[in-house]
Amino acid sequence: MTRTTAPRPRTLVLLFLAALGALLAGAAPASAHAALTGSDPAQGAVVQQPPAQVSLTFSEKVAMNGDSLRVLDPKGRAVQTGAPGNVRGTTYAVRLKGGLGKGTYTVTYEVVSADSHPVAGAYTFSIGAPSRTVVSGTGPTVGGGVVGGLYQVGRYVSYAGYIVLVGGAAFVLLCWRRGAGVRALQRLVVGGWLALTAATLWLLLLRGSYTTSGKVADVFDLGLLGQVLETKPGAALVSRLLLLAAAALFIAVLFGTYQRREEGTEKRDLTFGLGAGGVVVAAGLATSWAMSEHASVGLQPGIAMPVDVVHLLAVAAWLGGLTALLAALYRAPAGTPVEAAAVRRFSRLAFGSVVALVATGVYQSWRQLGSWSAFTDTRYGQLLLAKIALVAVMVGLASVSRRWTGRLVDQGAEGKRATGDAGAEKASVSAAKATAGPAAEGSGDSRRAAQLARQRAAMDAARRKRLRDGDVGRFGLRRSVLAEAAVAVVLLAVTTALTQTEPGRTEQEAKAATGTVTAPANGSLSLSLPFDTGGANGKGVVALDIDPAHAGANSLHVFVRKPGGQLFDVPELRIALTLEAKKIGPLSVTPEHITTGHWSADGVQIPMAGDWKIDVTVRTSDIDEVTVSKNAQIG
Repeated sequence: MTRTTAPRPRTLVLLFLAALGALLAGAAPASAHAALTGSDPAQGAVVQQPPAQVSLTFSEKVAMNGDSLRVLDPKGRAVQTGAPGNVRGTTYAVRLKGGLGKGTYTVTYEVVSADSHPVAGAYTFSIGAPSRTVVSGTGPTVGGGVVGGLYQVGRYVSYAGYIVLVGGAAFVLLCWRRGAGVRALQRLVVGGWLALTAATLWLLLLRGSYTTSGKVADVFDLGLLGQVLETKPGAALVSRLLLLAAAALFIAVLFGTYQRREEGTEKRDLTFGLGAGGVVVAAGLATSWAMSEHASVGLQPGIAMPVDVVHLLAVAAWLGGLTALLAALYRAPAGTPVEAAAVRRFSRLAFGSVVALVATGVYQSWRQLGSWSAFTDTRYGQLLLAKIALVAVMVGLASVSRRWTGRLVDQGAEGKRATGDAGAEKASVSAAKATAGPAAEGSGDSRRAAQLARQRAAMDAARRKRLRDGDVGRFGLRRSVLAEAAVAVVLLAVTTALTQTEPGRTEQEAKAATGTVTAPANGSLSLSLPFDTGGANGKGVVALDIDPAHAGANSLHVFVRKPGGQLFDVPELRIALTLEAKKIGPLSVTPEHITTGHWSADGVQIPMAGDWKIDVTVRTSDIDEVTVSKNAQIG
């Protein structure tokens, strides 16, 4: 048999950090999770009269400060007055100075989305006619730069620390209780706690600069830190720190009192208590992510947040337990090898975790994508496909590990015999000291006897290690688990990247709500305009079909759907068409209600071809109303 050398823990850690570093080096800055879905004036629009205000509509509610929304004239001077405010729902506006001249104006925005991610951007509109502008480099740097990179590193480390902490502790309690006395597992779980604690403090310190200026100097601004503590993400980070204090007590008991207790009723009671407390702490830590990430906004947050907690717990139990198993296989003492029964218990735990991951993952995919096309047309969907592929690879490797587990020789009896041999050798050394007498001690015979005993013990330990490593089942299991861990590193990076990427549903709605749509040469034109009136049942999407979308008579069909896709009625629906370049319009259209969620109008006259602005006014109650717009090239 070819002799193999087990990699040292330092080597494994360096490999892990190198792979993680390579992934981080290629990671892009966090994408905006609240997308700009509309504006008035619209992007690129040319208006004849100076507007009284500029309003922006986002896909979800955002947080603003006094400088979040700025409007600059062609010379780069600010022309907004006062602080921006919420008009209705997810629409925010800032008033403009009177008597604005002709030319191109630049609108910049810098806000924080409801799921804690910074959103920044800029666009232009013109009064009278387009002009040259001296404004440049107006795009804010929030979420990017050095601070943005450091913040993303903190996010990776926090997820990794949580997985190792929770998964390692679960492995000890549920799969291998003797592992509580193994130093390698103790260091692993404590290392996970330290990583999560340090990363949480790091994120709390960086948060203010990350969501505002993006400057390194502002990291230590206590004023910004105070503002962060008043926000939902800040509260989530503080609650995570408090829960980590409880986790420290849990670790102290697990690797202290618990591992010293003999098997019996008291240890079973302590196991139950640690298990119940550990679940509460682990779920609480997972909730600190769910309450401030994707799950807290969008569709069905009351369902999405508990599902997200279960998903994260399943990830930790599987990947963290896998890390603990790897440490046990490579670094457990020769006298305390991980038993085959423990590996089988972890195999069952991993299987249950995968089932939970699939169930919660299907729901999350539907919620964040909303359509099959989003899998390939959005970055979120593409990352999700990569995650699914990696999970499939890990499941395949896990099946290989299960086969090796069946061939694993249990070394428990060998370990007990080894422990007995070591005890006999210690007894012989003590007896030698007792019988040698003072003269012998003076002559160094007792020291010689102790040295020989230590050498025999070391040789015996090496022999037991060779016997253990010579087990074909254990050797194969090591290799398959190591392969699983390598894939898990990449899977963790992709999973973390998903939390920083704009959901596919939001991205597609933003694309549908902005820009100009060109009618096909033959056939109808279809438009989709998301809306939010701010009231009850105020969110939805208006879909318009214009046929044949040419100058002359056209038929118009309008469908109003809820975010989930169901058709529903609204009290009032109005449509207006304006060709601003020719100062034609607005031409009002009042469609006739046909059936639930469906309106239509025949003989809609479009006098000439051009870039028409289509305004749709939706009223969902006596006081809740919003107008959404989109430009379409007709004719």
